Amino acid sequence: MTRHEAIENLLVALDTLRSHKVRSSLTVLGIVIGVTSVISVASIIDGLNRYVQNKVDSLGSRTFFVTRLPPGTDPNRMPLKIRVRKYIDYADAAYLRETCPDIVTATTFGTRAFFFGQTNVISYEGQRVERVFLRGGEPELAEAIPAYSVAQGRFISRYDEDHARAVVALGVDIADSLFPQTDPIGKMVHLNGELFEVIGVFEKDSGFFGAGGINQFAIIPLSKFRKDNPDIKELAIAFMAPRGGDVQKAKDEVTDALRRRRRLPFNVEDDFDIISPDFISSLWKQLTGALVVLTGIISSVGLLVGGIGVMNIMLISVTERTSEIGVRKAIGARKADIRVQFLFEATVLSCTGGAIGIMLAAAFAFTIRHLVPSIPATLSLLWVVLGVGISLAVGMFFGYYPANRAANLDPIVALRYE
Repeated sequence: MTRHEAIENLLVALDTLRSHKVRSSLTVLGIVIGVTSVISVASIIDGLNRYVQNKVDSLGSRTFFVTRLPPGTDPNRMPLKIRVRKYIDYADAAYLRETCPDIVTATTFGTRAFFFGQTNVISYEGQRVERVFLRGGEPELAEAIPAYSVAQGRFISRYDEDHARAVVALGVDIADSLFPQTDPIGKMVHLNGELFEVIGVFEKDSGFFGAGGINQFAIIPLSKFRKDNPDIKELAIAFMAPRGGDVQKAKDEVTDALRRRRRLPFNVEDDFDIISPDFISSLWKQLTGALVVLTGIISSVGLLVGGIGVMNIMLISVTERTSEIGVRKAIGARKADIRVQFLFEATVLSCTGGAIGIMLAAAFAFTIRHLVPSIPATLSLLWVVLGVGISLAVGMFFGYYPANRAANLDPIVALRYE
């Protein structure tokens, strides 16, 4: 088929569809719904995937965590052999720093928070903040977890740690609540009934899906945390692999060092877990992957309905234009010409629905992104291309049978049709 013939077939197809506006509009509705739903959900998930990955990177893309218990599980439902694991010791990170040359740093930290059934209250001259995340950390914590970047003042020093000094670095939300008009550095606050000197304020953190994140943290020296909270035994270790180095080698080195320190026989499995930095993003992608499959199944119903609508209108069109087909064949039109003409019409129908669906999905993503900033929906070029491809495939698949039926009509019978 030449370029001129293709253009002519396209114009004929468009003219036919314009002459039946209502029927054509109802036909493409199913395709619009299917494409819009698929691309809308995909844009939200793509945006959320990038958002989660950026948050993981802010925590440290080369930072691993060592915990006593596997993450994301209920301790009460774990096997007994896991529940009786030995607790991580306050000095474990110092041992790793001394014995593991293939890591940049390692640090132990402890947490006291409301989700562990503990309360923290910080106050200053009548201002009071509750539900604070209190964390005890070493000076190395800021290096291991880049999210603890200080905007004002300083982080905990080695001197603070060695002398268990009552000093605290605050998240920006806490600092703004306690000191709305004054500089917090050097001020004395009451933290769980004890006086602490404010030495720093962290950079503002966007949090995770709108949650406060680092903004709601208060960090004190680990030695002071241990002194004030002798009942808290559940600790964790963060260690950082070198940039451009062998990450697996660093991880194996830490594993061997901890096994030696915890005196585990060679034939006994590890009694601790090492969490990779992409654990959160991997878990998230597993959850969203299931959502994509579910959405795809639901959306395919809309596309199926739209495809059946395309086939139906094309069969009606073939019946209505039987005489026209006979005339075209009588003056020399080939089967391929007739087939292409009707395929063009079916494809134009489905692609029109696809284009409308893509525009509606783009408007939906834009609206969601601006009304709910914690859901950064992003319409990627990949899904736009896939939307066009899906529409084209629906038109070709469901339009082929009517087009082939029109092409195989006997010209004599067609000319006699009324």
